[in-house]
Amino acid sequence: MKRLLILEDGTVFEGEAFGAEANVFGEIVFTTSMTGYQETITDQSFNGQIITFTYPIVGNYGINRDDHESIAPTCKGVVVKEHARRANNWRNQMTLDEFLKRKGIPGIAGIDTRALTKKLRNHGTMKASMVDAGDQLHHAFDQLKATVLPTNQVQQVSTVSPYPSPGVGRNVVVIDFGLKHSILRELSRRECNLTVMPYDTDAKTILDLAPDGVMLTNGPGDPQDVPEAIEMIQQIQGKVPIFGICLGHQLFALANGANTYKMKFGHRGLNHPVREIATGRIDFTSQNHGFAVDEKSIDATKLMVTHVEVNDGTIEGVRHRHYPAFSVQFHPDAAPGPHDALHLFDEFMEMMDAWKEQA
Repeated sequence: MKRLLILEDGTVFEGEAFGAEANVFGEIVFTTSMTGYQETITDQSFNGQIITFTYPIVGNYGINRDDHESIAPTCKGVVVKEHARRANNWRNQMTLDEFLKRKGIPGIAGIDTRALTKKLRNHGTMKASMVDAGDQLHHAFDQLKATVLPTNQVQQVSTVSPYPSPGVGRNVVVIDFGLKHSILRELSRRECNLTVMPYDTDAKTILDLAPDGVMLTNGPGDPQDVPEAIEMIQQIQGKVPIFGICLGHQLFALANGANTYKMKFGHRGLNHPVREIATGRIDFTSQNHGFAVDEKSIDATKLMVTHVEVNDGTIEGVRHRHYPAFSVQFHPDAAPGPHDALHLFDEFMEMMDAWKEQA
């Protein structure tokens, strides 16, 4: 069956449908990942977005039970050059097509993803829709222009109720803004006792749990749409060690007086080189974000920049000058991607231990 991908600038791509039969609207973005499509699709940071894969073939190793980053993915659609109808891998349990059908996510294959990516790089991310080829094109385009994208993405993907992930070591409260399961895996590997809390949990509730540290997770959307989290961070910093990742990094920066801005097309992929300023160390990192911390706003805060992106110089990490708190824009948990930055979880462990010794 034919399917259309329509961009808000009027561009139309025609391709072959796979996955679920559904008409969807969302922000269209691209990722340069060569592997890890399962982790990418199930990453809640893609909530409400149509994902374009620049790698030419997707689906060739299928879907397995181990690599989910969430149980119920909330991306809107998947765009590929070539969809592998047969999967071949020892862990394969179902095809990508079967998985997308189960999750209600439509896909489109056979379009020029190179031309699409160039357009997004030149003009920036934009609204898009995926519709059946039999639909009236002008009507579908009118619907797309009239669509207002939601701003409550974090509320859509955060847990509603607190839940534990028991361990035997340090007590860590994890604030779920749309977390990847790999963050929990890395903390659990370090024997942390985890309590996962909703995005709008207040400071008193967190501190009443007497945590050794607080993890601010990744998540979708504009950090300025989560003011309750900014207020919470302001009230807990200095009282407990903090580690922020991706959206958590942006919220930590906003809580300390910095600003954020929407990037033209963001960073999404597994090959982003990041330099640690203090040591000159280069880590290749996994990234997925459309907003960044404004470098010009840092000087007026009590934050110091710790990491920068080698390609475009954007801020990739900050640390508080007085409190035990730091954050990074990239994903040290990888999944998918390189594990160069896993040492940051160990630094978080050391920070919590040092804080307890001072108490």
